[in-house]
Amino acid sequence: MMNRLITSVLCVTSMLVVTLEAGAADPAAFAGVKACRMCHKKEATGNQYGQWVAGPHSKTFDVLGTAEAKAVAATLGIPDAQKSGKCLKCHATSYNLTEAPAMAKITAPEGVTCESCHGAGKKYKSKKVMVDRAQCIANGMVYPATQSCTTCHNDQSPTWKSDRYTDKDGKKVGFDVKKAYEKIKHPNPAK
Repeated sequence: MMNRLITSVLCVTSMLVVTLEAGAADPAAFAGVKACRMCHKKEATGNQYGQWVAGPHSKTFDVLGTAEAKAVAATLGIPDAQKSGKCLKCHATSYNLTEAPAMAKITAPEGVTCESCHGAGKKYKSKKVMVDRAQCIANGMVYPATQSCTTCHNDQSPTWKSDRYTDKDGKKVGFDVKKAYEKIKHPNPAK
């Protein structure tokens, strides 16, 4: 009985360590898009929330419901991409880069939210911290956020195309961070 308990504890601990090493953050450290929206919805400071809503990351869950995604899922033996952790680990922040729902604060239909790119925000979301970029970074903000892109935009994706982009040197590549950033950037014009 004691051996089973010890074995169970070791297994759970190992799974947690592997998950954290794979890039997943502590689910309790996430603030959620509503917390970000409070300050990042004003036009004068760039309306980053509005740009996210209009952009592709807010729609990543919906993409999994398209005919194209259903066809890709079928080739992988996945009956419903919108319910598969294999897909949702990158298409929904709520899965926190794992194949199981990791938090209730963020839901799968919200898609890829702010914290997938910028890091879990609980420690840096306050105005007192947000006014100082160095302090934000010290409290967990990923800056530049482009450091996070290849966590999901890589050759592990079933829709990866190794020649999707042409980089500045004319070489065909599967992902070009600079070109992709131009499509989703949302700077603060006041800075």
